[in-house]
Amino acid sequence: MRRPLALGLVLAAAAFALDQASKHWMIAVFDIASRQPIRLAPFLDVVMAWNPGVSYSLLPFMGRYGLLAVAGLAVAVLGVWLWRTPDRLTGAALGLIIGGALGNALDRFRFGAVADFFFLHTDLPVGPLANYVFNVADVAIVAGVALLLYESAFPASPAPPNGRDGAVSAG
Repeated sequence: MRRPLALGLVLAAAAFALDQASKHWMIAVFDIASRQPIRLAPFLDVVMAWNPGVSYSLLPFMGRYGLLAVAGLAVAVLGVWLWRTPDRLTGAALGLIIGGALGNALDRFRFGAVADFFFLHTDLPVGPLANYVFNVADVAIVAGVALLLYESAFPASPAPPNGRDGAVSAG
């Protein structure tokens, strides 16, 4: 198996597993719904929030199955990209995004909404970023997108042809 594909699949599985384990623990073991809110810092609380849409609860009118279809299509397209990529950083990024998307899709399938717990908030006038509730899957997705943005801003140098580095040897 090619290294970028293997790396992407391992990171997808890890992101998915960490997300689902954290959600199981928060909901079934810790019972966050009966203990909320828990203040971790002046800007971060742990709460129980069900998101019927996507980021910032957008698109709830699409419903459970419409959003599942969109997620399935996105995972399929990202999977093809992962299959074809020769770059390890791209493979890692796509794996994180796929794992996070599958974690949130499983919530949507099981519960009809995505379980979110971490409430990042501020009183500063920063628009919609003043309040954001997220989960481990969202962190994986954002990390994957950040890696793709980094890679597009700072592309790796292309490999020299025939494995040569262009150095001239003294003969």
